[in-house]
Amino acid sequence: MNKVVKACLAGTMCLSLAACSTSSDPATTTTPSSTTEGGTVYEATGSGYGGELNVKVTIDNGTITNIELGENHETNVVIDRAFPVIAERIIEANSPVVDSVTAATFSSYAVKSAVADAMSQAGLEAPEITMTTADEEKPATELEPVTCDIVIVGGGPSGLAAAIGAKQTNPDANVIVVEKLDILSGNGKFDMNFFDLINSEAQKAAGNEKYTVNQVENFIADKAESGESAERIEVWANEANELDAWLREMGVELNYNYGGTNHLAEEDQYSGEVIQAGLEKTAYELGVDIRTGTAGTDLVMTDGTCTGVTVTNNDNESYTINASAVIVATGGFCANKELLAEYAPGYEVMNTSNQMGATGDFVKVFEENGFMMENMGKMSVFSNIIVPRRDLTGGADMNLLVNKEGALLNDNISGLDRGTMIQEQTDGAAFYITDQTGYDSFYRIRKHVGLGYYAQGETIEELAEALGIDPEGLKASVEQYNADAEAQTENAVLEEVPSRPLDAEGPYYGVQVEAANHMTKGGVVANEKAQVLYEDGSVVPGLYAAGEVTAQSGGYAQSVVFGKVAGENAAASLSE
Repeated sequence: MNKVVKACLAGTMCLSLAACSTSSDPATTTTPSSTTEGGTVYEATGSGYGGELNVKVTIDNGTITNIELGENHETNVVIDRAFPVIAERIIEANSPVVDSVTAATFSSYAVKSAVADAMSQAGLEAPEITMTTADEEKPATELEPVTCDIVIVGGGPSGLAAAIGAKQTNPDANVIVVEKLDILSGNGKFDMNFFDLINSEAQKAAGNEKYTVNQVENFIADKAESGESAERIEVWANEANELDAWLREMGVELNYNYGGTNHLAEEDQYSGEVIQAGLEKTAYELGVDIRTGTAGTDLVMTDGTCTGVTVTNNDNESYTINASAVIVATGGFCANKELLAEYAPGYEVMNTSNQMGATGDFVKVFEENGFMMENMGKMSVFSNIIVPRRDLTGGADMNLLVNKEGALLNDNISGLDRGTMIQEQTDGAAFYITDQTGYDSFYRIRKHVGLGYYAQGETIEELAEALGIDPEGLKASVEQYNADAEAQTENAVLEEVPSRPLDAEGPYYGVQVEAANHMTKGGVVANEKAQVLYEDGSVVPGLYAAGEVTAQSGGYAQSVVFGKVAGENAAASLSE
């Protein structure tokens, strides 16, 4: 990847979700071309993940010289990273018959389709573009081994934090990060909330004394029953206490604390897009050798010590990276139905809100080498994701969950039971409904309504029509719910007293939802130094792990914390 693309990726500070999907062939539209010194500019539109995607393609004497992204509705944290990559591939090949950007398949398809249309406008022979259009498969090649000090497998939150921690501890260390996808930052770039953060400037400003006074002790008490070892909890607490300051040194500011340890970047901006852009930018600035489109395939074990990894890149080139320390940060296995069926049977029938790279690539490698594994059947299920976009949704102060008949569903059911309940409804459909008060109560709802994901209605009947729900059935359910709320009587379906009635007047908001596997909570066991352990509890020399690939009780912030810990300890080990 050239320096221009690296700079685009590293410098993107406003970023969110677009994953693989399916669609019919795009309808393209054209506008008159214009001429510049560099050639003729053709405008074309393709059908992307979020709808129309516009590009300007400059063609000079049959050569594609430039591609500019125009108005689009793609998820910003994906398109901002993916577009420079797909544009570079097309320009280098002088053709849209190139590999799509992994983790941005639909967006890539839209760009390639639009470029093909621009070629037609220019009088060139334009290839037919489908979702499977790709470059020719390259022959397998074995390259010479590469040697470095530290190699990190995985370019998500924990992997990038590890790279930064390593370089800050030992600036002279040669650090390589390999990421199998073509874009970085894993699922972290989509996250709204950054929780398990204490002693933050936002908490201080909000007067959140529990987590700014005796905050380390309070955090340790909170996590006492988490299942983590006392040693890991202590490290976790001390690192969480310094994490806000560490992020701010990189220009990452989380300025909105909305209770407890929860943080947004701002009241109206997700935390993940800002954190991950900052981590990427800092890693590049520190001189980390980042190799996207490069998958780790196995560990190199020499007499019980981990001495490197084997990798294969998009060009079908395989090689070994020898290193003094290896850090595995490849994420969980929510996107691997075979592993889910094996370790968490039943959950494989559910969709996932996690990113497509969460396929558990090193699970079998860990087992084959006799490493300690724990909690492999433990899952984190998110109650509501938008169908079909997969964005996490919900959070209104009050909502109803209903089916196509308009009947109330039990919104208190969670986990696999919730997924099963929804799948059992007509067409497997359930709908999340709230009112203006609910809309006002939580930013996530406001964002999704603003992006057009939710249907709206001034009356309950209008909303029902927009969602394809039986109007009379929904109206009857709302009337019963409101009566129970006003009388403060228990609802037979919800098995609780409704908190309040729906607003008497609209607008009302609704969206189809499903429950989804959000995270796997089991994995390889790492100690407080992020060192991987053998089944007998002894340390695997040279090997560290962090993030969702490990058995951990937390989430996003804990992945960043122990990624940083892994990088620091790996760098410190170089001088031992």
